Amino acid sequence: MKLSMGAVQFFWPRDKVFEFYRQLADQPVDVVYLGEMVCSKRRELKTQEWIDLGRELAASGKQVVLTSLALIEAESELKTLRRLCDNGELWVEANDLGAVQMLSERKLPFVSGSPINVYNARSLQALYRRGMRRWVMPVELSGETLANILSDAQALGFADQIETEVFSYGHLPLAYSARCFSARARNLPKDNCQWVCLEHPQGMLLSSQEDQAVFTINGIQTLSGQVYNLLPEVAQMKSMGVDLVRLSPRPEAMDAVIRQYREQLDGGGASIPVIPADAVNGYWYKDAGLVNTHAGR
Repeated sequence: MKLSMGAVQFFWPRDKVFEFYRQLADQPVDVVYLGEMVCSKRRELKTQEWIDLGRELAASGKQVVLTSLALIEAESELKTLRRLCDNGELWVEANDLGAVQMLSERKLPFVSGSPINVYNARSLQALYRRGMRRWVMPVELSGETLANILSDAQALGFADQIETEVFSYGHLPLAYSARCFSARARNLPKDNCQWVCLEHPQGMLLSSQEDQAVFTINGIQTLSGQVYNLLPEVAQMKSMGVDLVRLSPRPEAMDAVIRQYREQLDGGGASIPVIPADAVNGYWYKDAGLVNTHAGR
């Protein structure tokens, strides 16, 4: 199995982005996704700079995939998507069907991101016929559902032609909206948001009246309030035929998280735990997303 690092979902300052990827170049991560997937107003790095950074990481031995926006609303965003698709070297992760269409027209291999609703093998086959060569399971699906999809894909005769990737660590990307919740929290209009997301490098926590972390607000994106963690399920995923385990960047301690996952993938796992004890995994077990099935074990 390979270890991948998803694109940064949060809005980080330019220097922090470069520092993160400089360090990542020396980490035991096989695949790196990079680019802006949440909001086109986040322009600390320009499109060409993302492409150039991708080429640098590829030169260090990583497979690099450029990620696309999950919600495209303007011609300017389509123009950026065209530049990503026409980079001439790196794969692209399609996070909406517009990107799928554009990549398919160019007959380019691509990754189907978790925002694409793939709930059965027939949907997966339709994407495969359009050039998809790797898919990221939608985060709300269970391990049992994934096993059924892969079994059906095997019966349809194309399972060996694609790779399966599972979001395994980080704040789960749950939904996207035309509204900007971060701006609204400051009584600002979306068109004049003043880039308030920069003030929240890990999003804005939204808790219930009982002080339970429910959601994380990140611009137009809604994430899980708690960290999702499938480290104990790595062996199960491997036996199911999962090819890649994805980590999602957080501001701190990612080097230690990478090390723990790498050790687990390699059959070890002796490091001191750094993953939050209240991390959740309910979706994997067809339960509420807030559930931690390992609690009390």
